[in-house]
Amino acid sequence: MKIAVASRDGTLVNEHFGRADRFLIYVITSNGPVKVGDVSVEPLSTGDKSHSFDADRFLGIATALKGCERVYVTKIGERPAAELKKIGMEAVVFEGEINSISR
Repeated sequence: MKIAVASRDGTLVNEHFGRADRFLIYVITSNGPVKVGDVSVEPLSTGDKSHSFDADRFLGIATALKGCERVYVTKIGERPAAELKKIGMEAVVFEGEINSISR
């Protein structure tokens, strides 16, 4: 299974989906997660509390994460989670070490 992880430090799942400017890509094996990539994205959130969902920014993120079945984040809004689901990706709210992620 291929997953994407929102992480600021490469060790923990510790970033909000909308604030992430990169996602780490892993394949989950019987021995745990194995990093296979790192993709930079334009964050979905502009930092302005009144911003609305930006379909173009979301499309850029979705394209970068193509092939991933799950996206691990500390937080995600209802709309981005629903949009991920529409394209076959599950948003998983998780806080902790990346190495502890399993199937």
